[in-house]
Amino acid sequence: MFDSLQSRLGATFDRLRGRGALSEADVEEGLKDIRTALIEADVALPVVKDFIDKVRPRAVGEGVIRSVTPGQQVVKIVHDALVETLGSESAGLALGSPPAPILMVGLQGSGKTTTSAKLATLLQGKEKKKVLMASLDVSRPAAMEQLRVLGEQAGVATLPIVAGQGPVEIARRAMASAKVGGYDVLILDTAGRQHIDEQLMAEVAQVKAQVNPHETLLVADSLTGQDAVNIAKSFNERVPLSGIVLTRADGDARGGAALSMRAVTGAPIKFLGVGEKLDALEAFHPARVAARILDMGDVVSLVEKAAETIDREKAEKIAAKMKKGSFDMDDLAEQLKQMKKLGGMQGVLSMLPGVGKVKDQMNAAGLDDRILTRQEAIISSMTKQERRDPDLINGSRRKRIAAGSGVEVSEVNKLLKMHRQMSDVMKKMGKGGRAMQGLAGLFGGGGGMPPGMPPMPKR
Repeated sequence: MFDSLQSRLGATFDRLRGRGALSEADVEEGLKDIRTALIEADVALPVVKDFIDKVRPRAVGEGVIRSVTPGQQVVKIVHDALVETLGSESAGLALGSPPAPILMVGLQGSGKTTTSAKLATLLQGKEKKKVLMASLDVSRPAAMEQLRVLGEQAGVATLPIVAGQGPVEIARRAMASAKVGGYDVLILDTAGRQHIDEQLMAEVAQVKAQVNPHETLLVADSLTGQDAVNIAKSFNERVPLSGIVLTRADGDARGGAALSMRAVTGAPIKFLGVGEKLDALEAFHPARVAARILDMGDVVSLVEKAAETIDREKAEKIAAKMKKGSFDMDDLAEQLKQMKKLGGMQGVLSMLPGVGKVKDQMNAAGLDDRILTRQEAIISSMTKQERRDPDLINGSRRKRIAAGSGVEVSEVNKLLKMHRQMSDVMKKMGKGGRAMQGLAGLFGGGGGMPPGMPPMPKR
């Protein structure tokens, strides 16, 4: 979501870092570039003005201009100002006594229904809450049925559909069912419209008065740009918001909505929708997002995600095999699966510091998740015997494997070479004892760069 902003700010900071000393004129020139970058990223103009007003007095001070590393000092100042704009700390859900109602509001097409199911999946899976979902959308055809189907997919209970009831009546019935059923959380998916109108606002206000929700979350499409700020402001004036969920954060949005909405409404961004799957909802951490924008990486989130998604038992088995120097193709296939669980190659790389500067080179080298898919297909085309002992794979077998996986023989050769290199490294690591233990975690025991990646392009 923040790629264009990251690129523009990165170029500005590179220029500032390249100068041994900074004059006040240098800082002002940098601030102009930052202002332009924010405007191009669709950040609301009042927010841009406030942001620059925060940064200027700190950046032109004597301490920065006479600092040993003035460019780096400016980066830190901008980072701190970004964190202040986005919110000083991560804001979780404030759920009181059960059943805790969560009211989901927003325009039609923003992703409210899918986000409701994603939030229910997160609460029921990670937080171990018993969740009930109810659709109050009587205006959109099949909206209730959509939530019911998503509930079945997620294993989350949904309120039975009763024809002819209005939103307030459904909300009342949902509260009663949640109390009787012993549910911890009740998620209410309200109706949306193509644009803000009085009927929509009155309907949402009536439902809010009926259920007195613990959380009122605005679901907004991050691709909406500056108009998302006006939408947030209108909702916040009629039904005060406790938080915001930005959907399609994995798309090519410019990121301005995230920077603007928090400043305009005062409501914190609580979650980001980062994909279509029901588990693709991430908690919003302002400091980590600010670090990503400034290409500092987000290794903390990567490690947390690894802890949640990687099968510890399988990782330990692979680590034990590696210590013996017996790393086969099945083990490599398992590493590729673990990489996909972490969000694929792009998902992992986006959290590593400094990657933004070589993004164009990586794209030119074809570093994308299709590599993982092709490599999995190649391994799947091998026999069990070949996967256990890759040395058996001669020229004719390579041709057969290439034909079976729909790739060129050269792709098979690359994978076999990569496996051989990894095996050699792991044999050496296996003799190292402590070194082996230190590296035997993140990607199923492999350590180092993620599997499937050629050497990082030179800057």
